[in-house]
Amino acid sequence: MLALRLARGAHPLVQLRRLLVAAASAGTGFLLLCTLGYAMGHPDASGGALLRLAWCVAPIAATVYFAVTVARTDPATRPRSGLSAVGLGPAKLTVLAAISTAVACTLGSMVALLFFLHLRGDLTGLPFDGAAADLLAADQPLPVGAALTLLSLVPLTASAAGAAVLRPRTAKPGKEQDEPPRPDAPAAPPSGLPWGIALLAAGLAVEAYASRSPGASDLTMPGGLTGSPAGVLAGWTLTAVGLALAGPGLTYLCGCLLQAVRPGAMRLLAGRGLQEEARRIGRPLGVLCAVGSGAYAALTLYSGARPDVGPLTTLGSLLVAGCAVLTLATAAIEAKHARSDTTSALLQLGAPVSMLRGTAALRAATLVAVLGPLTWVVAELAATPLAG
Repeated sequence: MLALRLARGAHPLVQLRRLLVAAASAGTGFLLLCTLGYAMGHPDASGGALLRLAWCVAPIAATVYFAVTVARTDPATRPRSGLSAVGLGPAKLTVLAAISTAVACTLGSMVALLFFLHLRGDLTGLPFDGAAADLLAADQPLPVGAALTLLSLVPLTASAAGAAVLRPRTAKPGKEQDEPPRPDAPAAPPSGLPWGIALLAAGLAVEAYASRSPGASDLTMPGGLTGSPAGVLAGWTLTAVGLALAGPGLTYLCGCLLQAVRPGAMRLLAGRGLQEEARRIGRPLGVLCAVGSGAYAALTLYSGARPDVGPLTTLGSLLVAGCAVLTLATAAIEAKHARSDTTSALLQLGAPVSMLRGTAALRAATLVAVLGPLTWVVAELAATPLAG
């Protein structure tokens, strides 16, 4: 009840984020239900049903990541003075965040179920002249248990991931938990860059090896493109994870690049800002780079061919790309709020607004200039074994 009251009294922008989480959960839930409908209509094609379910992993991961980011930036989950006195400490706030995430995702899953039942004709008859009857197995009774199990995947996974991310951290021995950093202390560089580069290189190596291995098992990619070895797709997955892990380190290096060779005030401010925000926006940037490289690789593969891109493939692609963009936008808004005190202090010291806007533009341009070519190179290297 308290979680519902906090959700009702939140800012309209926060409510919009929660509605977007519900929309993403609805789209993912509908994809899972369509997979169930395919399995019901094709009982002999268990391999095809499992492959369709495996392709739903990417939308599920994108939706869960977006939901966790929204839960982390929710003002209702931040510790404030006076809440501990009424029994709302960090642990209780984590529980409230998990409940709010579960409520938003469950709402989306229920919308997906209603839409699925409507297309099957279980509510008011078959719409669209029964165009979706064969796809959703409208002539067979719906197994309620299986449908509810699939619909519970996103709410349970998102709430558990949100609780794990927002759980209160214990202080190290001999150090205060809320000890503020020194003003003159530089940022601690992110430690995921070596692992990200290692996974990226391993993924490209696996792709190259699998594409040359005779007798490799082939999978059908979304869009009807056949003949893609499973090892190549596994290698591309490793490259995507490597980009996501390397994102914070690459963002930190962009900050170092801005401060190189006698920087001025604007470059110094932009560089230090990127270093401070590397952990917050670096991971969503890496995920967006992975999605961009996958989209570029798909366009390269389908060039000169006629892909059978149906509505479900389009929905899954839009979910993954939309969640990646929304996650980065949410993290950017969080970073802007985090540096609001610094911005106010600079304005009080007489810094012109044009300099602050130029600093923000310089940060964005540097990220695009560094991460854009990197994404293109990775996409080209990843698409070459698939095209072969």
